[in-house]
Amino acid sequence: MWEEQNNALYRKFVFADFSEAFAFMVRVAFEAEKMNHHPKWTNTWNTVEIWLNTHDSGHKVTENDHKLAARIDAVA
Repeated sequence: MWEEQNNALYRKFVFADFSEAFAFMVRVAFEAEKMNHHPKWTNTWNTVEIWLNTHDSGHKVTENDHKLAARIDAVA
Protein backbone atom coordinates (compact mmCIF):
# COMPACT_ATOMS: atom_id res chain seq x y z
CA MET A 1 0.00 0.00 0.00
CA TRP A 2 1.29 3.46 -0.86
CA GLU A 3 1.61 5.92 2.01
CA GLU A 4 2.31 9.61 1.97
CA GLN A 5 5.42 10.60 3.92
CA ASN A 6 7.76 13.59 3.69
CA ASN A 7 5.99 15.08 0.64
CA ALA A 8 6.20 11.82 -1.34
CA LEU A 9 4.24 8.68 -2.02
CA TYR A 10 6.24 5.75 -0.62
CA ARG A 11 6.01 2.01 -1.02
CA LYS A 12 8.29 -0.91 -0.24
CA PHE A 13 8.18 -4.01 -2.44
CA VAL A 14 9.76 -7.31 -1.35
CA PHE A 15 10.40 -10.11 -3.84
CA ALA A 16 11.69 -13.67 -3.64
CA ASP A 17 15.15 -12.74 -4.87
CA PHE A 18 17.28 -10.15 -6.67
CA SER A 19 16.24 -11.30 -10.15
CA GLU A 20 12.55 -10.72 -9.39
CA ALA A 21 13.30 -7.31 -7.86
CA PHE A 22 15.39 -6.28 -10.86
CA ALA A 23 12.78 -7.48 -13.36
CA PHE A 24 10.19 -5.39 -11.51
CA MET A 25 12.46 -2.34 -11.73
CA VAL A 26 12.76 -2.81 -15.50
CA ARG A 27 8.97 -2.94 -15.85
CA VAL A 28 8.64 0.21 -13.71
CA ALA A 29 11.33 1.95 -15.78
CA PHE A 30 9.32 1.42 -18.97
CA GLU A 31 6.15 2.82 -17.37
CA ALA A 32 8.02 5.80 -15.91
CA GLU A 33 9.62 6.55 -19.26
CA LYS A 34 6.24 6.47 -21.02
CA MET A 35 5.02 9.11 -18.56
CA ASN A 36 8.30 11.03 -18.49
CA HIS A 37 7.94 10.86 -14.71
CA HIS A 38 10.77 9.09 -12.93
CA PRO A 39 10.87 7.74 -9.39
CA LYS A 40 13.46 7.99 -6.69
CA TRP A 41 14.18 4.40 -5.72
CA THR A 42 16.60 2.02 -4.08
CA ASN A 43 17.25 -1.67 -4.51
CA THR A 44 18.91 -3.92 -1.97
CA TRP A 45 18.89 -7.58 -2.98
CA ASN A 46 15.16 -8.52 -3.01
CA THR A 47 13.77 -5.17 -1.82
CA VAL A 48 12.79 -2.14 -3.90
CA GLU A 49 11.74 1.09 -2.19
CA ILE A 50 10.10 3.83 -4.25
CA TRP A 51 9.36 7.49 -3.50
CA LEU A 52 7.23 9.53 -5.89
CA ASN A 53 6.85 13.30 -6.01
CA THR A 54 6.92 15.94 -8.72
CA HIS A 55 10.00 18.13 -9.05
CA ASP A 56 8.16 20.80 -11.06
CA SER A 57 5.68 21.29 -8.22
CA GLY A 58 8.33 21.87 -5.57
CA HIS A 59 8.63 18.17 -4.73
CA LYS A 60 4.97 17.78 -3.79
CA VAL A 61 2.70 14.84 -4.53
CA THR A 62 0.61 15.45 -7.66
CA GLU A 63 -1.86 13.55 -9.82
CA ASN A 64 1.09 12.31 -11.94
CA ASP A 65 2.52 10.59 -8.87
CA HIS A 66 -0.78 8.84 -8.19
CA LYS A 67 -1.00 7.78 -11.84
CA LEU A 68 2.52 6.35 -11.81
CA ALA A 69 1.82 4.61 -8.49
CA ALA A 70 -1.20 2.91 -10.11
CA ARG A 71 0.93 1.81 -13.08
CA ILE A 72 3.58 0.47 -10.69
CA ASP A 73 0.94 -1.50 -8.81
CA ALA A 74 -0.24 -2.96 -12.12
CA VAL A 75 3.24 -4.34 -12.96
CA ALA A 76 4.10 -5.52 -9.44
